[in-house]
Amino acid sequence: MPSSPPDNLELLRSEIASRYDELSPRLKQVASFVLDNPNDIALETLAVNANRCDVQPSTIVRFAKVFGYSGASEMQRLFRDEILAAAPSPSYSERIRQFQERSDTVDWLLPYNVMREFAESNIIALEHLRDAVRKDDLDRSLELMHGAHTIYLAGVRRAFPVAAYLAYSLSHVDKRAFLLDGVAGMTAEQTWMLGPDDLVIAVSFKPYASETMAVVERSSANGAPVIAISDSRLSPIAKDANVCFEIKDAEVRQFRSLTASMCLAQTLVISYAYKFGLDRSAEE
Repeated sequence: MPSSPPDNLELLRSEIASRYDELSPRLKQVASFVLDNPNDIALETLAVNANRCDVQPSTIVRFAKVFGYSGASEMQRLFRDEILAAAPSPSYSERIRQFQERSDTVDWLLPYNVMREFAESNIIALEHLRDAVRKDDLDRSLELMHGAHTIYLAGVRRAFPVAAYLAYSLSHVDKRAFLLDGVAGMTAEQTWMLGPDDLVIAVSFKPYASETMAVVERSSANGAPVIAISDSRLSPIAKDANVCFEIKDAEVRQFRSLTASMCLAQTLVISYAYKFGLDRSAEE
């Protein structure tokens, strides 16, 4: 148990991520729920949160005590304070629940309804991005990008378009960038020069790609900072990252989009260009 409990949410999130592997299976379940559903933790009763997390209320109390709090209510206060400091809005999970209830009442196979369902789901994802991304994380990311000799972009399969866009766009704002495409299985060879003066931007979502995890491990071993774009603070690429962006991209009928992730990628590149006075546009 820590000598004193974290006194703000960012410290608590970091503590949960760093200690996640040592938690019991039930406490890991609570940890994931706490990180993914901050508004629910703040606003719902202990019984409701326990039901949604599929654990006993006593498990949430035990989780809070593991991190130094006297009980669940003391931990909840941090989440409530954050909501009071920001503009009130429904939680991401509540928006998704409401959306799914509406979409279940229509014949979604009609092309027009498919389009509307994807559009509405992506609107929810973008609203979450707008509300969840911290200004300090964006500012820190721009400084890391500016200070890097070379930016290495890692992302395969579903995450590949985000990494490829970043590589393409950074080249148009005069930033040295290298896309780790792993052609012919040569990811290790592509990263052999990666060092402490460089930066890795890693993109990966469940199920997390072993290739991207290997790049992050190489960067840590070589002392290079990492910006992680992933779906959870508990993602294997996010735990030790210098900056972690938790993105809730839209998912419709098990088909996932990249709208929120691409919006973040555009934000990073365009903000970089404006902040450091580059004349060339990020896109042509």
